[in-house]
Amino acid sequence: MSYSTAAPVGPVTLDDVRGAQKMLSGVARVTAMEGSRHLSRMVGSPVHLKCENLQRTGSFKLRGAYVRIAGLLPEQRAAGVVAASAGNHAQGVALASSLLGVRSTVFMPKGAPLPKVSATREYGAEVRLHGQVVDETLAAAQEYAERSGAVFIHPFDHPDVIAGQGTVGLEILEQCPEVRTVVVGIGGGGLVAGIAVAVKALRPDVRIVGVQAEGAAAYPPSLAAGRPVAVENPVTMADGIKVGRPGDVPFGIVGELVDEVRTVSEDELSTALLLCLERAKLVVEPAGASPVAALLSAPETFAGPVVAVLSGGNVDPVLMQGVLRHGMAAQGRYLAVRLRLTDRPGALATLLGVLSVVDANVLDVSHVRTHPRLGLTEAEVELHLETKGPEHCAEVGRALREAGYTVIA
Repeated sequence: MSYSTAAPVGPVTLDDVRGAQKMLSGVARVTAMEGSRHLSRMVGSPVHLKCENLQRTGSFKLRGAYVRIAGLLPEQRAAGVVAASAGNHAQGVALASSLLGVRSTVFMPKGAPLPKVSATREYGAEVRLHGQVVDETLAAAQEYAERSGAVFIHPFDHPDVIAGQGTVGLEILEQCPEVRTVVVGIGGGGLVAGIAVAVKALRPDVRIVGVQAEGAAAYPPSLAAGRPVAVENPVTMADGIKVGRPGDVPFGIVGELVDEVRTVSEDELSTALLLCLERAKLVVEPAGASPVAALLSAPETFAGPVVAVLSGGNVDPVLMQGVLRHGMAAQGRYLAVRLRLTDRPGALATLLGVLSVVDANVLDVSHVRTHPRLGLTEAEVELHLETKGPEHCAEVGRALREAGYTVIA
């Protein structure tokens, strides 16, 4: 995802964020701060989760969208607003517009998850499905803005949007005044920039750490170059931070106020999402789990107390199923194994008996009996197993080999 912008470049101040906080009173929730004993043990000091996944519309995006739209002139409101998004920004703009009595049109990719499309419509927006990727959707939204006069609401590259997102930072300081490190996922940079403005103005000693998916990490090369640099074809499951180019406005703030930007792998993202679900009982999308992924990857490098911002919880159920399985595999709790056996009556029952002895739970079994690589009396079986960790996976492999099975994968 990449965004071009004609947004005004200007500073965002603490007063701007405080003004946004007043504007959002009664509109955005002051979201909960939950402690995590598991992460606290790993880090060696308290870790708190800032639950923006429990915000109205399921993410922080309502904050910035509302402040941006509320600041429009009457004639601009009358013309309506337009946005492009695959999910969170779409819902934030839709609800903010409805609350302010402004007509909204939201362009979404044709492949956007149905729950997100339905939610955006239910919040009051006219949804237009266009393009296969967000870049095409964005171009359609900008063309619509030029043709209709509607105001384009950028997801991150505008001072008003950044000020709105910065209210998360004020809440963090109110809820955890002793905080020493704040960890925030980064896409275009609006959220981390807003939080950095608020936190650094009041507590310059607090360390701000941004986190990107390594397959969509535009900020490290951009910061090294001293200007926004586009990453071609960003790839990550974390669509909320899948942005190919930093925004011009947040980039300047990030370069000045954010102490460090780290990257995390897809395995780390899925493991973090699984941890949030199992340990914290919180449904978090992959982008929202990115700060937790950073904590898991190097817990000893964070000075506590730490606040990790869970930026959103709008995850498609189909994606959730795949990510959870991916996370279980990364933790050694899910094992896919393919092996060869003699194709005779009772062979499968004997195999399952071996697995029963080592307490491996069989989730799925598939057979291949006819293939050029197989002998006349051979069959291949692919098994999907639920296991208890890496040591148990190794035990399963040993048991199969000791029973005489040829393990192919």
